[in-house]
Amino acid sequence: MRKFLMSLLMAGSLLAGGVGAALADDASAPAAASAPEASASAPAPDASAAVAAPAASAPAADATAAAASAPAADAAPATPTAPFSVDSSKISAGDTAWMLTSTALVLFMTIPGLALFYGGMVRKKNVLATLMQSFAITCLVTIIWTVVGYSLAFTPGGSFIGGFSRVFMAGMNYIKGDKGVTLTVSHLAPTIPETVYFVYQMTFAIITPALITGAFADRMKFSAMLVFMSLWSIIVYAPIAHMVWEPSGWLASQGILDFAGGTVVHINAGIAGLVCCLVLGKRIGYGREAMAPHNLTLTLIGASMLWVGWFGFNAGSALAADGRAGFAMFTTQVATAAAALAWMFAEWASKGKPSVLGIVSGAVAGLVAVTPASGFVGTTGALVIGIVAGVVCFWSATWLKHKFGYDDSLDAFGVHGIGGIIGAILTGVFAVKDIGGADGSVLLQLKGVVTTLVYSGVVSFVLLKIIDMVMGIRVTHEEEREGLDVSLHGERVE
Repeated sequence: MRKFLMSLLMAGSLLAGGVGAALADDASAPAAASAPEASASAPAPDASAAVAAPAASAPAADATAAAASAPAADAAPATPTAPFSVDSSKISAGDTAWMLTSTALVLFMTIPGLALFYGGMVRKKNVLATLMQSFAITCLVTIIWTVVGYSLAFTPGGSFIGGFSRVFMAGMNYIKGDKGVTLTVSHLAPTIPETVYFVYQMTFAIITPALITGAFADRMKFSAMLVFMSLWSIIVYAPIAHMVWEPSGWLASQGILDFAGGTVVHINAGIAGLVCCLVLGKRIGYGREAMAPHNLTLTLIGASMLWVGWFGFNAGSALAADGRAGFAMFTTQVATAAAALAWMFAEWASKGKPSVLGIVSGAVAGLVAVTPASGFVGTTGALVIGIVAGVVCFWSATWLKHKFGYDDSLDAFGVHGIGGIIGAILTGVFAVKDIGGADGSVLLQLKGVVTTLVYSGVVSFVLLKIIDMVMGIRVTHEEEREGLDVSLHGERVE
């Protein structure tokens, strides 16, 4: 494991050199590199056309004269590149209603979905502590996202991080005047209020660090967890989201495809989880004592909530109530069912019996893998991605984990890290231009995967080491033996 961590650090140094070169190139890069078409989360063509419509309606002769009399540098951009104000008539009621629903669905994924999914898999003495982690992260990231996270992720800035124009949500408004209503919208979602887009993206920022907790379940100090998640949300999540989803971001401008968060959410959380469990070390008695889930009923209920909420995650990433949202919903359902069955049959063949934990884990693996692909692939792609994710994630959560000896308590890396990598790469293989408007490239997808693995892995390792030196990150042996419910929170499940 030391060799693994050293490899991460060396790779991080190499990436830093590449980042420096890329920053130098940015100075001479044309503005066209930030076209919304390069980002998976860019507005749908119809929405962009609606914003540009007033200019298109001007007489051709007037447009030619205006162009001749104005300096080229003053020419208006084809589409907005930063949040802007619009009249309320520009807002789509249908898109807004769908995005309000999607936002609630994605929040539902964390509380109660992920909380119950993880809570049922730990031992009884740690269930409240596990539920508490998801709930506390929801509250914590909400404030961080409001203060600085959204601004760093989804406003123009550099290639690797956004600006400060929306710190404390400055400039985001809703004004009801005598002559009508004006409000701000994001340049990435011009048909819905910016407040809705802000909260929708907040739910992604919430669930990503919450996923990490599955890797270190049963052994991390609650105080250290809060500090780590706060810093990680700002230093890791926001830059990755900016690079992949903001049109001027380093990876977005190159054409990486990530419809709903294969790199930003799942690979990001998965590698951070792996680093966490390596730095913290194994649970006391791991490999020698029984550590069976205490309540698989809770886990199945939580997985079912994740499945339902995931339609907001994937179909909502169309940012409109349109055909692409419907197609993303379709591919999500197909891939999830295929992955659940693939894991079930793989387990059945290797262990003699299909388990409840196995089929629900397979479903989550399918949800993870189809996330980057959901708005880009067709039926064949959805089926293949689901089957491959089910089989490979079963292998990673069983053979791979035991082969290398790391204690990924609830398979955060085995399902989210590995599943995210599978989905990201296969998006490059199966992307259909007629569906998503873009051709896939395996090499580009690999570039996004490696960037996320190295950046998130190295920075997570550094953050954990600093926090450990300052305040310690692991509970004492006595506290771990007693259970985190009592030792950290003074409560227990009877």
